[in-house]
This record gives sequence, C-alpha cells and structure tokens, in this order.
Amino acid sequence: MVVIFRENHIRYHIWYMVKTTIYMDAEVALTLRQLAATERRPQAEIIREAILAYTKSAGRPRPKGIGAYESGRTDISDRAEELMRRAARSRRWR
Repeated sequence: MVVIFRENHIRYHIWYMVKTTIYMDAEVALTLRQLAATERRPQAEIIREAILAYTKSAGRPRPKGIGAYESGRTDISDRAEELMRRAARSRRWR
C-alpha cells in the first residue's frame, strides 16, 4: 500500500483500490460534502478513513459456530487427532 502524506492529509494511490458504490441519506451526503469542502479533501478519502477506523475497532467477524457449542471438555484441541481417529474407527463422523 502506498500512502503519501502532504499537508497533514493522507493521499492514496488508486491502482490497488476496489471501486464500490454506497448509498446514504441526503442529509449525510450534504454533511460529507460540507466536511470535504471545509477540509479540502476528497469525499472518498474521508469515507475510506472512517471505514478503516471502524473496521479496526470492530475487528474481523468470527466464523459461524465458533464458541456456539460447549462439549464440557477442555482437552479437545490437545487431543484432536486422537479423537478424530477414534470417531473415524467407530464411524461416528458420518
């Protein structure tokens, strides 16, 4: 990622970006336009920074099922191979 800092603004090079479209309320669009004009920055830059800040604070979503089940056992990860062999021999995995 190439980021250039100029006059306290961050500039991104476009060649690695993915184009997307967002929909927003008219009031939000007006506020964004006014903010961009006041700060002399592109609207897209403000949106990118806001999304980056949000995703960093929110973290990546966990895959479905993680933490959803409780077997009551605490040794599953230590004994995973043994338990899988046992289940395969007894055909409980089908």
